[in-house]
Amino acid sequence: MRDNLDTAADSTAALKAREQAELEGRLADLQHQAAFLDGTNPLQVATHNLELARTLMGLERGKEAWPLGRAALDQFVAHQDWELAADSCDVLFKCGQPASLAALGQGIWLAVTFPIDPELSVHLLTHLVDETPDNADGAAVAAVTALFLVDHRVKDAGLHEKLRFFASQILGQVARRHSGVNNQQEFDHWMERLELNEPDKFLVRLRNVIDVLVQDDWWFDREFIQSQLPED
Repeated sequence: MRDNLDTAADSTAALKAREQAELEGRLADLQHQAAFLDGTNPLQVATHNLELARTLMGLERGKEAWPLGRAALDQFVAHQDWELAADSCDVLFKCGQPASLAALGQGIWLAVTFPIDPELSVHLLTHLVDETPDNADGAAVAAVTALFLVDHRVKDAGLHEKLRFFASQILGQVARRHSGVNNQQEFDHWMERLELNEPDKFLVRLRNVIDVLVQDDWWFDREFIQSQLPED
């Protein structure tokens, strides 16, 4: 038994070392490529900075990654590339810096406001589930929003099935940890009690959760962006 544990530990250490080496190699390549970027193309520079930030974050160098990710986010917002802006927020959240929760809140706001990559949207909302205490309603609101976005935005049948299964599993886990839900009848009652069957209500509650995450540290003008959206 001891030998098996030692072998597993050695395998894990070897895998981590290999991943570390790959990230170090990726970082060196990106740093070399920086010299050949067209400085007159801000989106190209921003995309490169985002990949640099992602790689540094993977190497647990979040403090170095942060300014690169923030600069990239500002450029993507300026050019209305909402998907890459949300992706930047995801990287900034993972950097583990003082304003990382604000980054998560703004990434979720972008993911709900715009029809971006649904996998990224679900990913961001899952972060909120993980960050929310077991007895708080915020995780339920995040999980049911993920399911809502999958059902309303994913047209590809295969992707819809995959993401819906994942989002449903997350929602079920939240129900168990929140209220000890163990069967379908209890789940249905829990959904009704928390008004999770009513998008008009749970989306407003999500907005309130986002406001708590971000506080007054918004990095873009929400009202202006919303004023540019087409009428339904």
